[in-house]
Amino acid sequence: MDVDLTPKLAKQIYGGDGGSYHAWCPNELPMLKEGNIGAAKIALSKNGFALPRYSDSAKVAYVLQGCGVAGIVLPEKEEKVIAIKKGDAIALPFGVVTWWYNKDDTELVVLFLGDTKTAHKAGSFTDMYLTGSNGIFTGFSTEFVSRAWDVKESVAKTLVSSQTAKGIVKLDAGFQMPEPKQANRDGMVLNCEEAPLDVDIKGGGKVVVLNTKNLPLVGEVGLGADLVRLDGSAMCSPGFSCDSALQVTYIVRGSGRVQVVGPDGKRVLEAHLKAGNLFIVPRFCVVSKIGDPDGMDWFSIITTPNPIFTHLAGKTSTWKALSPQVLQAAFKVSPDVEKLFSSKRSAEEIFFPPPN
Repeated sequence: MDVDLTPKLAKQIYGGDGGSYHAWCPNELPMLKEGNIGAAKIALSKNGFALPRYSDSAKVAYVLQGCGVAGIVLPEKEEKVIAIKKGDAIALPFGVVTWWYNKDDTELVVLFLGDTKTAHKAGSFTDMYLTGSNGIFTGFSTEFVSRAWDVKESVAKTLVSSQTAKGIVKLDAGFQMPEPKQANRDGMVLNCEEAPLDVDIKGGGKVVVLNTKNLPLVGEVGLGADLVRLDGSAMCSPGFSCDSALQVTYIVRGSGRVQVVGPDGKRVLEAHLKAGNLFIVPRFCVVSKIGDPDGMDWFSIITTPNPIFTHLAGKTSTWKALSPQVLQAAFKVSPDVEKLFSSKRSAEEIFFPPPN
């Protein structure tokens, strides 16, 4: 495998007083283009407002830091104004219009991961802004705009040209944005830090899986996701996605090591991971991670809404399912060695606490 899998940090694309927009470039992380995956994040300072936009890609948004408000308009639906906070995951299908606002002192940071198969550029998101210096209506003549909106040309010109910023602006401190409604979160948002755990291994780690059962909208996005919290010095079992899905992983907190093995038993990635890193595991490659003493959390998307994984260590692994004779023949070892191997990891699954 010749593709460079080295984890990368995002680079700022634009920004100002209201905040900044960052993205991972497919030229630096080639698996983005290979796998048709986009990755970006937005950081809003106090009173920062990300102007209304839609994208050429379906995405999953994940709130990395802070609290704020999001406006979401699904095609031919009413606007839903939603309070968002750290740990929230939001499915954003094609055609959805969104805006984002931070009214707090703490910076609001939102990660976006998505599928770029139908995007203008493979491996990159292209956002279409409704207003601003690069808004789509700056490209229409005043005549077209005034007729579309049924206003005088002078009013159309004012509407189109008054907002001179691009993408993100800083609102006046006293400006009142619409208030969110708690009911709007239902079916739109899942907080991965508060949701019931799908896996909880004492001293090992915890997992919350985002799928069509707990957030049906991910079915429209075509992606699954999970939040994994690996305890200090614990190991995540070697495993692979058995439904040809790619795993796109962002390190949320902490640090640790990762190894990925591809065809012919070749190690295609060995790296030390830190918060802010993004990396992609190719289809059918086997990945394993070990956390540093402080542990490591990551948020991943998988390019199928209901992913299935095969683990190669632990009580639910393939090895535990195979008969002793097959293990002896496959490893070319004696029955005593096979029994010793089979007796290990009989209680643990997925996560393994550090050795005593």
